[in-house]
Amino acid sequence: MDKLRASRVAVFGLGGVGGYAAEALARSGIGQLDLVDDDVIGLTNLNRQILALHSTVGMPKVEVAAQRIRDIDPTIQIRTYKTFYLPETAEQFDFSQYDYVLDAIDTVTGKLELIAQAKAANVPIISCMGTGNKLDATGFRVSDISKTSGCALARIMRKECAKRGLKGVKVVWSEELPLEPHIDPATDPESHREGSSRRALPGSTAFVPGVAGLIMAGEVIKDLSDIKEVR
Repeated sequence: MDKLRASRVAVFGLGGVGGYAAEALARSGIGQLDLVDDDVIGLTNLNRQILALHSTVGMPKVEVAAQRIRDIDPTIQIRTYKTFYLPETAEQFDFSQYDYVLDAIDTVTGKLELIAQAKAANVPIISCMGTGNKLDATGFRVSDISKTSGCALARIMRKECAKRGLKGVKVVWSEELPLEPHIDPATDPESHREGSSRRALPGSTAFVPGVAGLIMAGEVIKDLSDIKEVR
């Protein structure tokens, strides 16, 4: 517990995955948390994001997360960054200050930059692959990015990491193929319009992203605690 209390973890992305991960880290005894997200809570977040309530709609996610975590443990040191993480904003962060980095953002360019910065600073990182349009919360695995299959995001990340020489990247992923949501032309006419640029309608459940976030937090805690096996 002393080791966890002395650790500083950065959580990038506080949506369906990152919100649960950040709270689990706080409840597990992490002493310092850096929370990074530029978004505000919207009505469409209510079905899956732990920070999303009618009372928090319109508020920045970093502020809501910080307030919630302080209510769990007022002694945790929290730093918030209302920032959209991309290569252009990477200079705002000194990765050498972190003991672990948790990647729960959506953009490929941002994820690759996070991994590259963490690797350059010799800081462990765990990255979440796709959770959208999936129903099987028991299907998640933890492995090196090179061992992934089935997940479209993992396929892109695997290829780009190999191109950049980024090795030993721990990821949470599922080989479950995403479902194609039913689209009602009456409520989403754009999707059926000739020449529409929309390729797919994103969707998510209340349970799949949260499970991925909890698994990620568990990996961080195990690694920082140097836990090899629990009997």
